[in-house]
Amino acid sequence: MQNEINNNIILDAVRKVGNVFLTDYKQNSIPQTMDELLKQLEDIDTLCLTSLKEDLSTEFPNTPWHIGDEFDTNSQRNPAEIEEYWLCDAMDGAIQYLQHIAGWTINLVLIRNGKPFFAVIYDPLANEMFWAQDGKGAFMNGESLKISRKTDPAVMLAVFEYGHQDKSNNNLNEKIGATVTKLLGNFGIVRNYGPHGLQLAYVGAGRIDLFVQEDIDTYNWIAGLLIAKEAGAEILTTTGNSWKWGSESLLVAQKNITEKYLQIKSSN
Repeated sequence: MQNEINNNIILDAVRKVGNVFLTDYKQNSIPQTMDELLKQLEDIDTLCLTSLKEDLSTEFPNTPWHIGDEFDTNSQRNPAEIEEYWLCDAMDGAIQYLQHIAGWTINLVLIRNGKPFFAVIYDPLANEMFWAQDGKGAFMNGESLKISRKTDPAVMLAVFEYGHQDKSNNNLNEKIGATVTKLLGNFGIVRNYGPHGLQLAYVGAGRIDLFVQEDIDTYNWIAGLLIAKEAGAEILTTTGNSWKWGSESLLVAQKNITEKYLQIKSSN
C-alpha cells in the first residue's frame, strides 16, 4: 500500500476510457429487449475495466479490483475485507448512455481501510473531472470545490434518488413518495437527474443544494460522497445520524440545509 499516490496517473486513466466512450456515444442501437440491454451493459463493463486495469497495473501492481454491483443490496452493507482495493462503477448512468441521453460518468474509488481514500468522477460530455483525496480537498479540472452557501429554500435545488433493490415487500416506495412530497412543498426546485455520484459531486461544486435518498445505494454514492465531504458538505442519514458504510439512507448538503431538511421531515 502506497502512502503517496500519483493522482495524475489515475486521472489520466479515467479520462482515457471516458473519452473512448465519448467517441462511441450514440453509435449503439438503443436496446429493445432485456437480452440486448444486458449485453450492452456487459460490454460497457468489460471495456471500462480492461482499460483501467491496464493503465493502472504498473503504478498499483498489487491493488485488487472490486466491481460495485448496485443490484446486490447485501454486498453494499460492508466494505470488502481488504486493506486497499479499487471499487469501480464502470459507468454511472449507463442506461442514459445506451438511451443516447446525457448524464453518464466514469467513477473510480480507491478504498483504504474500509473508507474512500481517493475518488474520481469524469463527465466526458462536459469535459469535467471531479476528484478528491481524503483530507486534501475536492477539485474539478484543477479548481477547488466549495459547497452552496444559500440560505433561502425557495432558490435551492434539491434532488432525490432511489436504488435498484426490490421494493415490493417493504415501505420504501412510500418513504420515497413522502420524501418527494416534502421536497416539493419546501424547496424551490426539485429534480431527479440520474447519475448518483455526479449529483453528489455537484453538491460539492455548489450546483445542487441538497441530495436525499431513502434506501441503500453505497456503490453509486461512494465516489461522490468523498468529493462532497471534502468540499465541506455534511454526510448524514435521513434520520440525522452520521453516514457510515451500510447506512440505508443518505442526506448530503451544507450544515444549515441539512438542519432545515431534518426539521421539515419531522414536521407534520
